Amino acid sequence: MRSEVRSYSAVRKERTAENDRWLKDLLRTASAGGEGVALVAVGSLGRGELAPGSDLDLVLLHEGREDIARVADRIWYPIWDSGVGLDHSVRTVDEAVKVAREDLKAVLGLIQARHVAGDPELTKRAREAVLAEWRADSRRRLVELREAADARLETSGELAFLLEPDLKDGRGGLRDVQAMQAVAAAWVASAPGPRVREAYELILDVRHALHVVTARGTDRLVLQEQDAVAGLLGLLDADALMRLLAEAGRTISHAFDATWRTVDRLLSGPVPRGRRPLADGVVEHGGEVVLARGVNPRNDPVLVLRAAAAAAEAGLPLAPATVSVLAAQSPPMPVPWPDDARDALVALLGAGRAAVPVWEELDQAGLLVKLIPDWERVRHRPQRNPIHRFTVDRHLIETAANAAAYTREVSRPDLLLIAALFHDVGKGWPGDHSATGEVVVRDIGARIGLSPPDVEVLATAVRHHLLLPETATRRDLDDPVTIEKVAGAVGSRQVLELLAALASADGNATGPAAWNAWKAGLVADLVRRVRSVLSGAPPPHAPSLSPAHTALARHGGGAVRVNGASVTVVAPDRPGLLWSAAGVLSAHRLVVRSASSAAAGATAVIEFSVVPEYGTPPDPATLEADLRLVLAGRLDIEQRLARRTRSMRASKVPVAPPRVTLVDDASATATVIEVRAHDRPGLLWRIGRAFGECGLDVRAARVETLGAEAVDVFYVVDRAGRPLSDGAQRAQVRDQVLAALR
Repeated sequence: MRSEVRSYSAVRKERTAENDRWLKDLLRTASAGGEGVALVAVGSLGRGELAPGSDLDLVLLHEGREDIARVADRIWYPIWDSGVGLDHSVRTVDEAVKVAREDLKAVLGLIQARHVAGDPELTKRAREAVLAEWRADSRRRLVELREAADARLETSGELAFLLEPDLKDGRGGLRDVQAMQAVAAAWVASAPGPRVREAYELILDVRHALHVVTARGTDRLVLQEQDAVAGLLGLLDADALMRLLAEAGRTISHAFDATWRTVDRLLSGPVPRGRRPLADGVVEHGGEVVLARGVNPRNDPVLVLRAAAAAAEAGLPLAPATVSVLAAQSPPMPVPWPDDARDALVALLGAGRAAVPVWEELDQAGLLVKLIPDWERVRHRPQRNPIHRFTVDRHLIETAANAAAYTREVSRPDLLLIAALFHDVGKGWPGDHSATGEVVVRDIGARIGLSPPDVEVLATAVRHHLLLPETATRRDLDDPVTIEKVAGAVGSRQVLELLAALASADGNATGPAAWNAWKAGLVADLVRRVRSVLSGAPPPHAPSLSPAHTALARHGGGAVRVNGASVTVVAPDRPGLLWSAAGVLSAHRLVVRSASSAAAGATAVIEFSVVPEYGTPPDPATLEADLRLVLAGRLDIEQRLARRTRSMRASKVPVAPPRVTLVDDASATATVIEVRAHDRPGLLWRIGRAFGECGLDVRAARVETLGAEAVDVFYVVDRAGRPLSDGAQRAQVRDQVLAALR
């Protein structure tokens, strides 16, 4: 970890020494030699970790000097005049101890306080008194320390998995290491080990470089600064930086959890010391999973997986000493794996959420890469996409944990869990990760001892793991070609049910932007239609209008109905009707998730599925009134949308250029156009207007927003109702849409 990164440790030490010399001079001048006073450094200065943008945290201790206010002013004012940030206090020793007794920040600072100038005896007395009370009252204070850590996690998230991590307050960040040091100072657990200290130094270096790049004392590593910070640290790019940060954050977080397990055992009192058998060679002892007496890991390559499965199924942690022994003494797993090894892997994954911390234990010990060498390519790999909340490897085990809930719904639960674990393994290689993943998972399947037919099913599931959600949200499910193509790709009901369960497990592990009730409903509808075709039934025909829509259509147009997330527009069929209505919805802060249209004679019925951008939905009556005005040609929606756009703050983060693709063979009755662009208000309206300028009608639309990226798919026809066949016309449409997006 450290060898790849330019270190600023020596710079921090020199900055600390320079500040110490300056502060000594200030105290000597202010107090006529420093008698009866002591200047104490706490915080980053006290730890010798001063970054370029760090404040000076100082405590001026005294023994009741009457002129202490004058002494303090003669120290503080020169610091303020220099432009350096200052956090300061003036206390007697008794006052310092009293404040530390009730103030967590104060006690944490004084535990690691460092004498800078003046009377060292004052500093020693204060620090020893604070430490004594910290240890004596550790039961209460450690609960307070844990609550503060949980609050930081709630506010700042996990450093290892965030696109823009907080280096100080994120879980696995600097404050967690300082909290572990405070626990060690209470004589409750060991101090952080060398791997944690190395990770801590890396984060300090990243923070130092961030201060240099931004010229200010910030702790959040935002996207636009990551390449510059990586360059300053001697790294290739932001991906290399974020991968190292993910590793450091997970190392610290893992040690942090272990520390608090030790604390919890202390606070909860003695635990039963008996040994309860869990599996062959594996027992529970003292609330942890350990090896049975007399077991020799050198003779049993499957023991590591058996112990992990037993721990997950019992909901218990693997004892750190046991993990260390397994890592040091387990022999290589035979290739192909024996059946009981694969069974243990499936049992581990089948434990669901309980499998995640056990898997992390194996990863931290380096055992996963020994078992599955291809895991190294995805380990700690960042996903620089706002819809993803985890690194690739963590996403994979999270998906497998989710998939455990669907094992009763598939005929081969073992293949579901294995497919979930490796569905994104292709992200460790260049190219389309579904295609590369298919190649890699064939090797993995053979390694873990699957039969050739099972390897084929696994490879198909990995190759097509995005097929159902992408088709459901980007294709017209009423088009028979859509259903026939999916049925041809999956080939069997067994693969279809695996893909359906995997889609849900994968989406939920990705994040709320990737999976919701709307998408789940579309996927379920697609699965139902494909299952029918695989059973021998013909593809379903496009549905006719519902009775409610037919009743609206009889009025000849101009009707609008708003029912929760559903907006129905009925109007005389004319070019541009869909995108005009979409513009009104956008002006009312509604995001269009999907849109489809049907016709009854000369009347069109458009069904929108919408959600508010934020807050509560707009008033249905106002929305309906504006839709009627647009249908009557009495509302300039372009002007309304332009006003909204001007009121929004422009993003400073660079975004990829838009892409427009005409998808061949996706429909026999329309041309399918896929548009990918950075999302913004009125995007659907702009695209639809471009189609209108090209003389096209939108027959149906599938609209999806993934984080800040829109993936919109349109089924368009020309004025004669035919797909586009002329090459020049197709190129014109593509150029016109791209122009509308710029």
